[in-house]
Amino acid sequence: MRYLFFLTIATLLILTGCSSANVPLSNPTNKKALDTSVTIFKHGVASGDPMSDKVIIWTRVTTTQKIATVKWQISEDVNFKAFTMSGQTTTDASKDFTVKVDVHKLKSNTKYHYRFVTEGKSSPVGKTKTLAEGAIDQVRLGVVSCSNYEFGYFNAYQGLADSELDAILHLGDYIYEYGPNRYGDKAFSRKHLPAKEITTIDDYRTRYAQYREDKGLQRAHQQHPFIMIWDDHEIANNAYKDGAQNHQDDEGDYQVRKKIAKQAYYEWQPIRETGNKELYRSFKLGNLVDLIMLDERYTGRHEPTAAYDKASEERTMLGAAQLNWFKNELKISKATWKIIGNQVIFSPCDLSMVRPDSPINLDAWDGYAYERDDIRAFLTSSKIDNTILVTGDTHSSWAFEVPELGADYKTTGKTSAVEIGTPSITSANWNESETASDEQVIMGEQALRLSNPHLKFVNGRDHGYVILDISPSETKAQWFYTADIKTEMSKITKAREMKIPVGELKLVDVEE
Repeated sequence: MRYLFFLTIATLLILTGCSSANVPLSNPTNKKALDTSVTIFKHGVASGDPMSDKVIIWTRVTTTQKIATVKWQISEDVNFKAFTMSGQTTTDASKDFTVKVDVHKLKSNTKYHYRFVTEGKSSPVGKTKTLAEGAIDQVRLGVVSCSNYEFGYFNAYQGLADSELDAILHLGDYIYEYGPNRYGDKAFSRKHLPAKEITTIDDYRTRYAQYREDKGLQRAHQQHPFIMIWDDHEIANNAYKDGAQNHQDDEGDYQVRKKIAKQAYYEWQPIRETGNKELYRSFKLGNLVDLIMLDERYTGRHEPTAAYDKASEERTMLGAAQLNWFKNELKISKATWKIIGNQVIFSPCDLSMVRPDSPINLDAWDGYAYERDDIRAFLTSSKIDNTILVTGDTHSSWAFEVPELGADYKTTGKTSAVEIGTPSITSANWNESETASDEQVIMGEQALRLSNPHLKFVNGRDHGYVILDISPSETKAQWFYTADIKTEMSKITKAREMKIPVGELKLVDVEE
């Protein structure tokens, strides 16, 4: 979503069939080292959807061959003196020459190195990690969203690449669909390719290829497994299951556009595909975390209403099937923490002091309040504890205590969950999308805090990411900001830290 605050205060892949893992490959030990190619493998390597015994590994080859044969190797040893698993597969234009292998029979909670070989050239070596089983005492997750190529360099990804993590959660808006200068910094040198709004399969593939050449993004994928969900810009702004604000009649059939956008997304991302092609799914990180990734765009979302109507039962964000699955995942969870990958703000949020003409964000859960309140009621009635929603989309940092449905939060302080919002990688902040200064944005942040007592922290000025440090006794949320997105490799610093004690669903500032 193009999430803009009009401040009025003070003028405010299709999975590739891979051969048996036992296909023999020559081991380079005691032989001349393989050449690493930055031409054939110019889009880097990636891994994703880790489980305790398997992980997806990904690359793309740039070649003149009609069919490319690609060998893959995975090892606990960075020098590949012995292969844990290996094999080979083929790729061609029907997959945009992407390669995606689901490597099985791995050890849990183990770091692996992997690479690909074709035409006598080796890819860069990627690092990945399987998820833990059983009793563990720590999980560390990076959280990101909203990277617009035309707003700046993806320095935040570089910061995450240099962090010790179990995985990176990407909450959507990995790419933006607009043509050059349509939604970006017109003074910035990077312009979208192709030079038009993307609507065809070749368009979407070209846009992913362009994004995947960013150095920070490429290195984050190389260093850590990603667990991903899409938001709207992977297809078009303010998308829902039957249309989008940024899809017009002269751009063809929306369902066709949605189908090809999904195809390109699956081709270019290290995601395990399921038979029903739904992207919502869950992951177990030992006995400490159950991670539930929701799809709030393409599975069950109805068109946003033009006016606030809390009572509408028909307007859904998740849809009946996904909602029932979500509730069941929560109910059967035995993990200490339930972490929910959530695209748009879940907490009630009164914007009237900063956006008097549109005091409710109807694209967020406030526009689907009946279903949201049903979830809040379920969390309370089913006694689902230690639930944390991590949220993207808004290009801002947030920390909410989600009020318990029906309780007077000001009087009782009762909560049903905690919500942590991650800032954007580059996409426009409040002071970049409008003419407001930093001082005016700060006044807007203060006004939001005054009108939303359950909002404990908000920052609409900085770009970066969140890291969650999760232990049996508490979860710490840390906000990291990059100094300058117009300069590559800009300095990144930790700006804020809050903790959620186990069993309390309260946000507590951590003093440095």
